[in-house]
Amino acid sequence: MNVPADDITGAPAELSVAEVRTAFQAWLHAKASELGEFRNLSTDVDEIFKSLSRLQRLLYSEGWIRLGWPEEVGGLGGPLVLRAVISEELAAAGYPPPFSFGTQEVLGPAVARFATPELAAEVLPRLLRGDETWCQGFSEPGAGSDLAALRLRAVDDGDTWRLSGEKIWTSWAQYADRCVILARTGSLESAHKGITAMLLDMDTPGIEVRPLRSMNGDDEFCSLYFEDVVVPKSRTLGEAGEGWAVAMFVLSCERGAAAWQRQAWMRWRLGSLAADASDLPPHTAGEALELIHILRLMSRRTVRSLSAGEQVGAVSSFDKLMMSTAEKFLFDTVLSAIPETLLLTDNESARDWRSDYFYSRASSIYGGAAEIQRNIIAERVLGMPKD
Repeated sequence: MNVPADDITGAPAELSVAEVRTAFQAWLHAKASELGEFRNLSTDVDEIFKSLSRLQRLLYSEGWIRLGWPEEVGGLGGPLVLRAVISEELAAAGYPPPFSFGTQEVLGPAVARFATPELAAEVLPRLLRGDETWCQGFSEPGAGSDLAALRLRAVDDGDTWRLSGEKIWTSWAQYADRCVILARTGSLESAHKGITAMLLDMDTPGIEVRPLRSMNGDDEFCSLYFEDVVVPKSRTLGEAGEGWAVAMFVLSCERGAAAWQRQAWMRWRLGSLAADASDLPPHTAGEALELIHILRLMSRRTVRSLSAGEQVGAVSSFDKLMMSTAEKFLFDTVLSAIPETLLLTDNESARDWRSDYFYSRASSIYGGAAEIQRNIIAERVLGMPKD
């Protein structure tokens, strides 16, 4: 089947991965001059968001990021795996993914699955079009990797919930229109059984957003403070008290989509390193490529399972652990291969390498610490005793 690069809207459910890949590659080539602005983005975060929102809208208008989404939420149908192809090819071609890709692929499927059909049909098209940015309100002080210990309180107030408490390490919350948030509706002793998930509008009165500057200089993270924030119960995702299932589904999507996208980006960065470091030891480059490829195989398994509607479960902890292992090794290699560039040079390329290096240090913490992932693998996959 021949798929023209300018026409993928006919029957996406019938398109194969190879056909979508070929068509998208051809589209990227044909649109290279138009897409050029997205290769070299401004260092100003506000401008970056504006640029990547334009990229999101372009990809939406051409149909590419509507693949794999149901028609009732603005999609074109077909399996989820088709979207994974788009994110991989963007990274392979050297284009940054739109910021919304993270929430689109991590939070969007959870809203599609757990929200009421009316709510999903209302909000998801806005996310896909790039009209909105979402954030993920999971981590709290003292409850990062241990989500079952979260304390943000949601009090039942008839037709609404009233939220009070704090979240932390919420990425790009200062730009977000909505937040998929976890709140405690049961007692602290109820642990994971007393958590409820909901979709919160970020312009609701009572929310304070305070940016946190990371070591790479970006104001990526935020602390969120809630004081009697009213959330309609129609915004509850799933059933009250069953937010743990929503959280685990979100994490499985994160470790599938995010790991898949990250391995493609790491492969591209390894190619950049090979171009910048003429004396890069072949065995070191080979080991980096090996780790990235292992991550690719693991995340491909997860993406395929999600695309088939299967439960991923604890196996996705392998993806998260391998992602941090590969990323840290890659940027340790950068430091040893081009130390002068990383430490002493002050051009745009050097600043990019430094930013990526600093960010890699956190890869074994965000999204579930490596120690937690090892415990999950040991106990729930290998069946080892907790003691």
